[in-house]
Amino acid sequence: LGLPEKRIRVIKPRIGGGFGNKQEMMIEDACAHLTIATGRPVLMEYTREEQFVSSTTRHPMILKMRTGVKNDGTIVAHEMIVLSDTGAYGNHALTVTGNTGHKAMSLYDVPNIRFHARIVYTNKPSSGAYRGYGVPQGFFAAETHIERICREMGWDPLEFRLKNLVKAGAEHPMSKVWSEGRDAHGEVIQTNALPEAAAQGAAAFNWRPSGWDYHVVPGKPHLRRGHGVAFVMQGTAIPYLDMGAASIKMNDDGSFNLLVGATDLGTGSDTVLAQMAAEVLGCPVEDIVVYSSDTDFTPFDKGAYASSTTYISGGAVVRAAENVAEQIKRAAAAILNAQEGHASRNTHHTSRITHRDITLRNRQAIAPDGRFVTLEEVALHSLHHADQHQIMAVASYISPVSPPPFGAQFAEVLVDTETGQVTVERLLMALDCGKIVNPLTASGQIEGGMTQALGYGVSEEMVFDERGRCLNPRFDDYRVFRADEMPRLEVLFVETYEPSHPFGVKAVAEIPLDGVAPAVANAVYDAVGVLIPSIPLTPEKVWRGMKTTENLSRDEH
Repeated sequence: LGLPEKRIRVIKPRIGGGFGNKQEMMIEDACAHLTIATGRPVLMEYTREEQFVSSTTRHPMILKMRTGVKNDGTIVAHEMIVLSDTGAYGNHALTVTGNTGHKAMSLYDVPNIRFHARIVYTNKPSSGAYRGYGVPQGFFAAETHIERICREMGWDPLEFRLKNLVKAGAEHPMSKVWSEGRDAHGEVIQTNALPEAAAQGAAAFNWRPSGWDYHVVPGKPHLRRGHGVAFVMQGTAIPYLDMGAASIKMNDDGSFNLLVGATDLGTGSDTVLAQMAAEVLGCPVEDIVVYSSDTDFTPFDKGAYASSTTYISGGAVVRAAENVAEQIKRAAAAILNAQEGHASRNTHHTSRITHRDITLRNRQAIAPDGRFVTLEEVALHSLHHADQHQIMAVASYISPVSPPPFGAQFAEVLVDTETGQVTVERLLMALDCGKIVNPLTASGQIEGGMTQALGYGVSEEMVFDERGRCLNPRFDDYRVFRADEMPRLEVLFVETYEPSHPFGVKAVAEIPLDGVAPAVANAVYDAVGVLIPSIPLTPEKVWRGMKTTENLSRDEH
């Protein structure tokens, strides 16, 4: 635009989800130029067909897996070879593809790992950032591959995965050789409650019950039921790169203004960050007034991506709140010590107190002897009486680590053996995402992610001809699940305390994208004995897979 940054103000309104596509500058610059040229607001809107071919997509990949396993079920070698399609341009090509191996090859404790990737340009829409960021592709290949090993070797799929799972205290296998951010640094996995999550999930799901043949649907011999599972992990922010900042100011009435650059794209981050501040400051969340994403007065934030907001921006909020809390405690101690005769509101005391003795709770700064002053009294005293000053603080947060959340994804499907139609009846995800600040919004993230992943795994597919032209750029040919077609969704959190963060949190945003497709594919495998090696699991693919298996079986006999 040829303008200095100080003349540009970006205000983020309530605009719904991001999921990665807002990392790209697609048409914003054109709108800005037109606005400056005309002096009027400009709205530029893609048609549906333009939306399909001119925005970014998830990176299509072809993956090959090879694994060495001992007779006792111990994995000793794991290899993944990836061919990644970046489309016409190379945006995000390296980091997305690297992330595929960084997560999918780190879930199991394997002494020998090889990850090899090639990225190619094609005459198709550009691939870009999309929720999961390369990890769903990796886990579809890895977890269906693990399922095939279990089936062919006669091992229980849950027991085999748990036997080889990377444990808390182990080094993150890929962290010392590759990083999304700057130079790679070895990281230790400090928390992993996936064994407990898998056990609780299996119990709640009634995983493959032994007392009856769950495959059979009474009165409907053409239908077969199957159960599938996939273990997954993700990351939390990007180490040594992501930074968030926060500013907190105390108001006259004892409320607080919280300024953050973090962007709430329907993630609930405004609410969660306010909760974290309220917890430290001893006030209800309603007393935290959040201002976010205005480049003229909110602090810097790297952005709402990489499952980082609660961890990174929340870390900045906690630091700023702790600074403000200490100022409040010092002011409260001075007020209480200065009270005439140190008279309590309910008793008599003469001992001096320090800020270390003060507790913030219920809008009050409370001394050990029961005396207290309200936060409003502290605010008025600091602004208008002794040692007048504004109670406020600014803080930043950057992390040297990316603690992984873990999840066990369970799926139940019905397969119509006459048509190949796959109906997903139930999805349950049991997770270790550290401490959960807001169970309602966190569950919403997981349910929304499973819903998104359901389309990715079962129905959504862009079809191209040999020249790279999209053949189905509209919703009558591109199949998206409706709300009334959703299966039963369940979420279980098994909490741990992640020691790298003051609130013990880990990510929740992207991990629900990772396990649905392989769990559904494994459930189809369980139902009809056919492992479909590509997604989406369309009726045609499943039907052809069953027919191929039938023909092979006839040939063998």
